[in-house]
Amino acid sequence: MTTSITVIGIYAGLCVSDLAAATDWYTRFMGRAPDDRPLPTMVQWRAGLQLWQKEGEMGPGVATVVVEDLSVERRRLQGAGITIGPESRGDFGAVAQVSDPDGNRIALAEPPAGFARS
Repeated sequence: MTTSITVIGIYAGLCVSDLAAATDWYTRFMGRAPDDRPLPTMVQWRAGLQLWQKEGEMGPGVATVVVEDLSVERRRLQGAGITIGPESRGDFGAVAQVSDPDGNRIALAEPPAGFARS
């Protein structure tokens, strides 16, 4: 009998050098404050993102955030003072990247029309 893991959620964990500064940057990126502070050295958004302060272990991590409309998010991020890179298109749809102050890369991905949500 083959069994598979039952996944109820996955968090992307990114290491940062200054948790307070990173929390401010990601609050602008997410458009809202973190949902939890499970540990003194960690904050998290229940959208699947955790920030860890670990000396000497920051960046470069990678996380992908799937969004409904990349152009809407581009305007929102630009309004928050966050630079977003050029858009590229492929089989998955449109993708653009931002980098946080520690060099972690966040890809914003807009799925193609008709993409089935899980």
